[in-house]
Amino acid sequence: MVAKNAGLPATEKDLINVDEVIGKYYDLVPDVNVPEQRVSFGTSGHRGSSLKTSFNEAHIVTIAQAIAENRKAAGITGPLYIGRDTHALSLPAWKTAIEVLVANGVRVRIDSRDDYTPTPVVSQAILTHNRAADGTQRFDGDDIADGIVVTPSHNPPTDGGFKYDPPTGGPAPAETTNWIANRANELLPNWKNVKRVPFEQAIKSDLIEKFDFRQHYVDDLGNVIDFDVIKSSGVRLGIDPLGGASVNYWPLVNEVYGTTIEVVRPQVDPTWRFMTIDHDGKIRMDPSSPYAMKGLVDSLNNGAWDKYDLVGGTDPDADRHGIVCPNWGVMNPNHYIAVCVEYLFGKDKDGKPNRPGWPEGAGIGKTLVSSSLIDRVAASIGAKLVEVPVGFKWFVDPLFTGKVAFGGEESSGMSFLRKDGRVWTTDKDGLIPDLLAAEITAKTGKNPAELHKDQVARFGESWYKRIDTPTTLEQKQKFAKLTGDDVTATKLAGEDITAKLTKAPGNDAPIGGIKVTTKDNWFAARPSGTENIYKVYAESFESPEALDKVLAEATEVVDKALAE
Repeated sequence: MVAKNAGLPATEKDLINVDEVIGKYYDLVPDVNVPEQRVSFGTSGHRGSSLKTSFNEAHIVTIAQAIAENRKAAGITGPLYIGRDTHALSLPAWKTAIEVLVANGVRVRIDSRDDYTPTPVVSQAILTHNRAADGTQRFDGDDIADGIVVTPSHNPPTDGGFKYDPPTGGPAPAETTNWIANRANELLPNWKNVKRVPFEQAIKSDLIEKFDFRQHYVDDLGNVIDFDVIKSSGVRLGIDPLGGASVNYWPLVNEVYGTTIEVVRPQVDPTWRFMTIDHDGKIRMDPSSPYAMKGLVDSLNNGAWDKYDLVGGTDPDADRHGIVCPNWGVMNPNHYIAVCVEYLFGKDKDGKPNRPGWPEGAGIGKTLVSSSLIDRVAASIGAKLVEVPVGFKWFVDPLFTGKVAFGGEESSGMSFLRKDGRVWTTDKDGLIPDLLAAEITAKTGKNPAELHKDQVARFGESWYKRIDTPTTLEQKQKFAKLTGDDVTATKLAGEDITAKLTKAPGNDAPIGGIKVTTKDNWFAARPSGTENIYKVYAESFESPEALDKVLAEATEVVDKALAE
């Protein structure tokens, strides 16, 4: 259900009290016996709010200590690259982590400009550090690096987040995050006993190394994006960083590559008072949400399109993207993924591959709740499709091995290989999809929304939606045990069911739920990792009415399976 104020400008009552949020970070102490106050790593690290005693100093002290112990046990002796975004809680948590890491003798690389650092920039720094002289990736041995990003991504301003990147540069696997969370919770009752070095002393330690994240990343961007075609075409790209960590990166891109990218809204404000309200009535900095982006879209429609051919967006840690096109608005992330893969795996007007250096036979990686439009595009260009469970961590190994050259998810996250076929980042990168939109426009003469219209004409229009349904903890646990046999239905929205999946076709990994498909419809259901709800994703290539029928029947099918 969409909130009444969705898409409206934020008002004073929507804004956080920054001093209160930071004060509670230090004042409130979590109780390890309260489940909501324990350390819990989801798909993107530990997240919570200081106001709810779920993201506080004690959490960060114990998580940082657990990471220090884990990396020592793993034989990681190189530097730890640490970055932070623009949320109010990110700087306090960044300082706390440095106090603990330095006390553990960890070499810590911080931004030499004392600036915000996007999630993909930390990933790229780790991977380039760990690259061997022959260009191959090292995952162990002397001077291997890892990293931390202090961010709750696009979550509301009240929230904080803390995630660990192992030497692979992307989201840590479950066995690592489970160990870190369990160890942190062991330490939580006596968190004040964890050794720390006061920040003012720690920051002057020889263990602190200054690193120019911004220059390092921007200088390397030319190996993944064709800036020559962007520059020569004159495509006018605007960027809205949504008050996030990428804000100071775009001017350097212009300086290095001679582009004319304009930052549409350069302000950084931890209250995010300049945002419009998201679908659920909260301030949320999601560049793919038409509600969160409505203020930008309105300003563009009121005359600002005279300055731009298209506009891209990034969220606070710049791991998500959004694409806004004239006479269209914010593109659905699924639609943009489909446009990207047809371009990246396709050929130009002269019949030359757009990415000739990519490994032959490399596939298109997608999460199984992403649109089947991507499947149809992949089939049309003869590309292999690799469908994995929800979570970008499932793309880490395939990107390294060349099993996939592109990994994308329905929630506007993607990364893809360098032009020479080597890995770029193994975490989501929100900057390169925005730049790729400009490259695509320059090379094809059409913006991504126009190319999506072409795809609809060829592959059919689809309607996609996600709904959240309340459930119990007991029912959530049943999801992991579901099998295809638990779904007794033989038809969905009038079509014969063709598959009942509890494992992802691309890697045979459990999806933590179930996906049911027909010729022109599908739904997938999985429990939330943080709330007592389950999420139903559905798509229909028939009509909006058929989609509603799919969703209604999906809820019945799931409820019946969970009740047995």
